[in-house]
Order: sequence, then structure tokens, then C-alpha cells
Amino acid sequence: MTRAATPAPAKRAKQDTGLAARRGAAGLVTAVLRDRVPLNDCFAEGVNGAGRAAALAALDQRDRAFARQIAATTLRRLGQIDAILGHCLKRPLPKTAAFIMDVLRMGVAQLLYLQTPAHATVDSSVRLADDHPGAFKGLVNGVLRRISREADALTAAYHEPTLNTPDWLRTSWRGAYGDEVTNAIARAHLADPPLDITIKEEHSREHWAERLEASTLATGTLRRRTGGRIEDLPGFAEGTWWVQDVAAALPARILMSGLRDAGKGSARVLDLCAAPGGKTAQLAAAGFDVTAVDISRTRLDRVRANLDRLGLAARLVAADAMDFRPGQTFDGILVDAPCSTTGTLRRRPDVAHLKHPRDLAGLTKLQHRLLNAAIGLLAPGGLLVYAACSLQPEEGEGQIERLLQDPNCGLHRHPVTPGEIGGLAECLSAAGDLRTLPCHLRDEGGMDGFYAARLVKAA
Repeated sequence: MTRAATPAPAKRAKQDTGLAARRGAAGLVTAVLRDRVPLNDCFAEGVNGAGRAAALAALDQRDRAFARQIAATTLRRLGQIDAILGHCLKRPLPKTAAFIMDVLRMGVAQLLYLQTPAHATVDSSVRLADDHPGAFKGLVNGVLRRISREADALTAAYHEPTLNTPDWLRTSWRGAYGDEVTNAIARAHLADPPLDITIKEEHSREHWAERLEASTLATGTLRRRTGGRIEDLPGFAEGTWWVQDVAAALPARILMSGLRDAGKGSARVLDLCAAPGGKTAQLAAAGFDVTAVDISRTRLDRVRANLDRLGLAARLVAADAMDFRPGQTFDGILVDAPCSTTGTLRRRPDVAHLKHPRDLAGLTKLQHRLLNAAIGLLAPGGLLVYAACSLQPEEGEGQIERLLQDPNCGLHRHPVTPGEIGGLAECLSAAGDLRTLPCHLRDEGGMDGFYAARLVKAA
């Protein structure tokens, strides 16, 4: 039987939808690379019909997801993509043709890394070129057709993952972790991350692992393949769980473990820099008396909405942590400090293109001030956990070494043990600090890069 041809109007409608999705993706890439807007922010703006990615507003969920996948893959593989284009272009494009360069980049991402059909990729890319003044349609057509023909050879020639790591990060990581680990981190950044879920303690992990079609990691986090709307998954509306990377769940876990070992299972706990709220939820779900502070009222509103969905309670305070004067001290404090977020490139490939080494000076000063402010709020004998989702030593190990070298800080380490983090001994330093890397849990899909140290105040 011969399959009937797709009616021309339906085929054209499908093409138009595909073009709109790619136009939205182009807006996302441009917003990140030119405007330095985080991918999550410009995506949210686009869905609301604003910003460079406003084309997303007219799309359904599936096409929005496709647009985001194109943009994220382009950003994740940008070093490899630009090397390939540098090989295939006779001369660099003029700066005024930056949009055309992004169209080509997205075309390479689709052809080589998303396995999108060549005819759809080339046709939509040529049509996208119409959005830019100048005669570039022929160039886009010729370059992408060549890349399609030479796909296997080009992929093999430019396969090195570290091409996607900015020079300053690669140099920093090689100095801190060595060449082999740096290469492993770069490989881990190529894969789409899975969905990690924290279950409220009163629920059965085994039951919810089955319902969510997830596996259970050694730390107790549930992990499932991504796909579909998070809000449509079983248990979300009922407030049974929340999304939280396995590494992001560990700082609160080691604070809670230390407090329980000290007989303070219902202690007063302060969560500084609380947004997006996963750690606040962990502490509240475990029965601690939680105060959560964040400088952004908007971000704190999102924390409140999540706690309401989960049926959890905490005092939420919109304040600068440096000016916070609650009139009491706390038995435990979690400082999840603002940082370069270079440990999150698996989930946020835009970070590699938004951050710069000059950002570190201001961030490290802020982190030091936050630590000192937290010390003043910590009760004698209390525990403080400092955490940063960064792979940069100066934002992690360097901060704690600097702090502990001050004889007046009044703190000393309370080392973390493997048993407190699901037996993941590779994630602990010789001093007993937590140091997760994206290449840890490699066979299970990796994890974000985090540093955390647990300290105790002299009684």
C-alpha cells in the first residue's frame, strides 16, 4: 500500500510551526550570547510573549521544549560547533551578521547532535536567514548542506569535549583537579541531565520510585529520565516531592545529620540565601524550626509557593543577610552562598557563556562577608554548613581555609563521613569537606558540582 502524501496545507502548517520553534530558539541563543540573559529567564520571558524569544508564546508545550532543546544543545556544544564552522566557512562572518552565525550554530547542533532530519534543518535555517538583512540564504544553505554531507568526519575531527569549556575554566579546573578529571567533567557536561527528586521523609521511596519510574540513588534521591511536564507527574500536585539535584540535597543533609547526632532534632535552623527553596523544604520536612532568608522578595515568593504546595511551614524573611538581626541565635545555619554556579553546567549550559573570571573577585568578597555574618548568628556549639554550587576552589576550599586561618573565627571543622552521604567517599576531601564533581555518579547520569564544609562553633 502506498502511503498518502501529506496534504500541502498541513505540510506547510507543520513547517511554519517548526520555523517558529527555531525562531524562538534563535532568540534564546541571542539573548544568552549577546545580552547575557540567563537561559531560564529569557525562556520565561518568551513564553509570556516578551523579549527576544517572544515567538515561544504561540507554541505548544512540545514545540517550546524543542526550541529549548535546540538552544541548550547549541550552548552546551558551542566550542565544538564554532570549531566546525571555522573549518567550513571561507572567512569569518562580519559582526553585523551575528544572527546568521547563531542560525548556523543551531543548524550544526541539529544536524550533528540532535539528529534532526537534514532537509528540515537546512530548509528552516535558510528561511530563518530571511529574518536578517543581507544576502545570506545561499551561504546558510551551502554551509549546512556541506556539514550534513561530511557529518561523520566533522564529528570525529572535533570530538574533544573540552572544546566547549572556556579557557579560564579549563585552566582553573586543570590546576585544581588535574587533566584527567577536567576531561571527565567536560564529558559529563555533554549529556542532558536526568530529573532528580527529593521525597518528603514520611513517604516510601520504594513506592514513589515505582510510580515515578525512577531509580533510587545511594543518597536517597530518586532519579528518572526527563520527559513531560514536571507538574503532570504523580505526586507533584499533592506535594509529595520536589525537584532537587542529588548534589544540591547534600548540604542540608549533612547539617541535619550533625544536628541530630548532637541531640538537636528539632533545633532552630537558619537558611541564608534560601531561594530556590529546596534546602528550606528539606529542613522543614525534617521537623526543624526553620527561618529562611533571601534578599529577593520575588524569589522568596517562589519559595513560599513551593512550601505551600508541599504543606510545609517556615518563617520567610526578605532581607539582606548582612543586615538580618533576628534577636536570637540559631543551632544550625546553612549558607548556600551566591557564586559563579560553574558546578551547574550540566543543567545550565548558559553559565559557561555568562560568567567571567572577573566575577570571582566580587563573589568571593560577598561569600566571606556572608560567612562572618552567619557566625554572629550561630549559637555556641551550633553547626554551620557553608555551600557553593561552584567548581572554583576560591569559592569553596579557599573560603574555608581563609576563615579557619583566623584565630578569632571561633569555628573548627566537623568532618563529614561517607555514611552521611550514602557512602559516596569519592565526594569527600581528606579534610572531611564535601566536593562533588559532575563526573561523580557517572554511570547513573552524573551530578552537579558542589562544595560544602561543616563547621562547629566553640561552646
